[in-house]
Amino acid sequence: QVQLVESGGGLVQAGGSLRLSCAASGTISNAMGWYRQAPGKQREFVASITRGGSTNYEDSVKGRFTISRDNAQNTIYLQMNSLKPEDTAVYYCNAVTLIGVNYVERWGQGTLVTVSS
Repeated sequence: QVQLVESGGGLVQAGGSLRLSCAASGTISNAMGWYRQAPGKQREFVASITRGGSTNYEDSVKGRFTISRDNAQNTIYLQMNSLKPEDTAVYYCNAVTLIGVNYVERWGQGTLVTVSS
Protein backbone atom coordinates (compact mmCIF):
# COMPACT_ATOMS: atom_id res chain seq x y z
CA GLN A 1 0.00 0.00 0.00
CA VAL A 2 1.60 3.26 -1.15
CA GLN A 3 1.39 6.10 1.34
CA LEU A 4 2.15 9.79 0.84
CA VAL A 5 3.48 12.04 3.57
CA GLU A 6 3.60 15.80 3.12
CA SER A 7 5.70 18.27 5.06
CA GLY A 8 6.80 21.87 4.88
CA GLY A 9 3.64 23.81 5.52
CA GLY A 10 3.49 26.72 7.91
CA LEU A 11 2.81 30.39 8.40
CA VAL A 12 4.47 32.92 6.14
CA GLN A 13 3.98 36.58 5.32
CA ALA A 14 2.76 37.68 1.93
CA GLY A 15 5.64 37.77 -0.52
CA GLY A 16 7.46 35.01 1.30
CA SER A 17 8.37 31.49 0.27
CA LEU A 18 7.75 27.94 1.42
CA ARG A 19 8.83 24.56 0.12
CA LEU A 20 6.51 21.59 0.43
CA SER A 21 7.69 18.00 0.21
CA CYS A 22 5.78 14.79 -0.42
CA ALA A 23 7.46 11.46 0.15
CA ALA A 24 5.93 8.26 -1.18
CA SER A 25 6.51 4.95 0.57
CA GLY A 26 7.10 3.23 -2.76
CA THR A 27 7.77 3.82 -6.43
CA ILE A 28 5.19 5.93 -8.22
CA SER A 29 4.83 4.93 -11.84
CA ASN A 30 2.80 7.87 -13.07
CA ALA A 31 2.10 11.49 -12.30
CA MET A 32 2.35 13.13 -8.91
CA GLY A 33 0.95 16.48 -8.03
CA TRP A 34 -0.36 19.01 -5.58
CA TYR A 35 -3.90 20.10 -4.90
CA ARG A 36 -5.19 22.59 -2.36
CA GLN A 37 -8.39 23.28 -0.50
CA ALA A 38 -9.14 26.65 1.02
CA PRO A 39 -11.74 27.02 3.79
CA GLY A 40 -15.23 26.76 2.35
CA LYS A 41 -13.98 25.92 -1.14
CA GLN A 42 -13.57 22.80 -3.22
CA ARG A 43 -10.23 21.11 -3.64
CA GLU A 44 -8.43 22.45 -6.70
CA PHE A 45 -5.49 21.44 -8.84
CA VAL A 46 -2.21 23.30 -8.29
CA ALA A 47 0.53 21.51 -10.20
CA SER A 48 1.56 18.10 -11.49
CA ILE A 49 4.65 16.37 -12.79
CA THR A 50 5.08 13.16 -14.73
CA ARG A 51 7.75 10.61 -14.03
CA GLY A 52 9.60 12.01 -17.03
CA GLY A 53 9.49 15.54 -15.66
CA SER A 54 6.74 17.16 -17.70
CA THR A 55 4.91 19.75 -15.61
CA ASN A 56 1.55 21.43 -15.57
CA TYR A 57 0.38 24.38 -13.45
CA GLU A 58 -2.84 26.07 -12.52
CA ASP A 59 -2.87 29.55 -14.05
CA SER A 60 -2.78 31.51 -10.79
CA VAL A 61 0.48 29.88 -9.64
CA LYS A 62 2.38 29.97 -12.93
CA GLY A 63 5.64 31.85 -12.51
CA ARG A 64 5.44 31.66 -8.71
CA PHE A 65 5.35 27.93 -7.93
CA THR A 66 7.73 25.25 -9.19
CA ILE A 67 7.09 21.53 -8.93
CA SER A 68 9.99 19.09 -9.06
CA ARG A 69 10.49 15.39 -8.62
CA ASP A 70 13.19 13.05 -7.39
CA ASN A 71 12.32 9.60 -8.68
CA ALA A 72 15.15 7.94 -6.77
CA GLN A 73 13.71 9.27 -3.52
CA ASN A 74 10.04 8.87 -4.55
CA THR A 75 9.56 12.49 -3.56
CA ILE A 76 8.10 15.60 -5.10
CA TYR A 77 8.52 19.19 -4.04
CA LEU A 78 6.57 22.39 -4.48
CA GLN A 79 8.63 25.56 -4.23
CA MET A 80 6.22 28.40 -3.58
CA ASN A 81 7.49 31.96 -4.02
CA SER A 82 5.76 35.33 -3.90
CA LEU A 83 3.03 33.84 -1.76
CA LYS A 84 -0.29 35.64 -1.52
CA PRO A 85 -3.01 35.45 1.14
CA GLU A 86 -5.23 33.69 -1.41
CA ASP A 87 -2.71 30.82 -1.47
CA THR A 88 -3.79 29.96 2.07
CA ALA A 89 -5.11 26.39 2.03
CA VAL A 90 -4.45 22.83 3.01
CA TYR A 91 -2.14 21.41 0.36
CA TYR A 92 -2.53 17.76 -0.57
CA CYS A 93 -0.12 15.52 -2.40
CA ASN A 94 -1.57 13.22 -5.04
CA ALA A 95 -0.12 10.27 -6.91
CA VAL A 96 -1.26 7.82 -9.54
CA THR A 97 0.55 4.55 -9.78
CA LEU A 98 0.18 1.13 -11.34
CA ILE A 99 -0.35 -1.65 -8.81
CA GLY A 100 -0.68 -5.00 -10.50
CA VAL A 101 -2.92 -4.29 -13.49
CA ASN A 102 -4.78 -1.38 -11.95
CA TYR A 103 -4.01 2.32 -11.73
CA VAL A 104 -4.68 3.58 -8.22
CA GLU A 105 -4.77 7.07 -6.83
CA ARG A 106 -3.37 8.03 -3.46
CA TRP A 107 -3.67 11.19 -1.35
CA GLY A 108 -1.58 12.50 1.48
CA GLN A 109 -3.02 13.80 4.73
CA GLY A 110 -2.45 17.44 3.80
CA THR A 111 -0.25 20.22 5.12
CA LEU A 112 -1.55 23.67 6.04
CA VAL A 113 -0.12 26.76 4.39
CA THR A 114 -1.17 30.10 5.86
CA VAL A 115 -0.14 33.35 4.19
CA SER A 116 -0.70 36.47 6.25
CA SER A 117 -1.23 39.88 4.69
